[in-house]
Amino acid sequence: MESPTAPTAPRRRRARPSRSRRLLLCTALAVVAVAGATAGGTVWMRAGAHPGTTAVPSPAGSASGEAAVEPVAESATDHDAVLRAAMGSVDVPDGAKVSVAVLDVVSGAGAVYGDAAFDTASIVKVDILAALLLRAQDAGRPLTAQERTYATAMIEHSDNASASALWDAIGRAEGLDAANARFGLTATSGGEGALWGLTQTTAADQLTLLRQVFGGSGGEGSELTAASRAYLQGLMGRIAEGQRWGVSAAADGSAWALKNGWLPRSTTGLWDVNSIGRITAGGRSYLVAVLSNGTAAQEDGIALVEAAARAAVTALAGVAEGQGLSSGDGGPGG
Repeated sequence: MESPTAPTAPRRRRARPSRSRRLLLCTALAVVAVAGATAGGTVWMRAGAHPGTTAVPSPAGSASGEAAVEPVAESATDHDAVLRAAMGSVDVPDGAKVSVAVLDVVSGAGAVYGDAAFDTASIVKVDILAALLLRAQDAGRPLTAQERTYATAMIEHSDNASASALWDAIGRAEGLDAANARFGLTATSGGEGALWGLTQTTAADQLTLLRQVFGGSGGEGSELTAASRAYLQGLMGRIAEGQRWGVSAAADGSAWALKNGWLPRSTTGLWDVNSIGRITAGGRSYLVAVLSNGTAAQEDGIALVEAAARAAVTALAGVAEGQGLSSGDGGPGG
């Protein structure tokens, strides 16, 4: 694979919160039971190397907005405000945007920072497999041997040809959108034609997808069966070496599972870098989704995503400490 030439490091600025309507997460979200695993990401490919990852100009809208960072609510019950304040410590390269959504699966507390849409790049591969599993469930059949071969390559090694085969199998964007309607995703739309990597999504929707993948206690709230969830979680826990960055930066070294995506846009040379997954820190489990675009180099995007993940998890951990919650309160720990 060709490696890009690293440009001069861009001047950085502090993250600024969105003026647009914040997406609010219900603090009574179902407790999620999560299996421990190791994790990984996606194979990097030059723009245009595969039709699923062709680059296009950035979508309109900003995930970080223009207003100054607001103070944390005194009651510490406004989790969006807590996260917004925490994101004030994250350095964002000039011209870049970032959005993050996080859920403490023990307490049910969740928060979202930014509501703009981003290209998925290869994180959509989790959604593609979830849609395939849902179709198989509806048909009352297991995945075929060939589908399993594609699924393993697509998730564990982020193989783009396998992703394209399964994208076709689910009916491309129409099939993905139909599955997402059942999963509860409301701001995600499949990429046009063969361009699965240009699916548009929000951090809040990716958090909803993670709840489908990892399920709730007894599977409540998930359209996927326990067997389907366990299968997808297992693949996310066996990611190839060299792809284990992203939201895992917020983990404390114990269980984590993730999927990453990165894509250089052919028109600008700027990068989309995303990461979604489940991590464990301080004895608590978190679902985390971080989306970004506009960084000059892949390394800058990775640094931004990891800093945002750490800020998000630290923010909710602080809420839990302030409320005197232990890892055993409200449900099973990670």
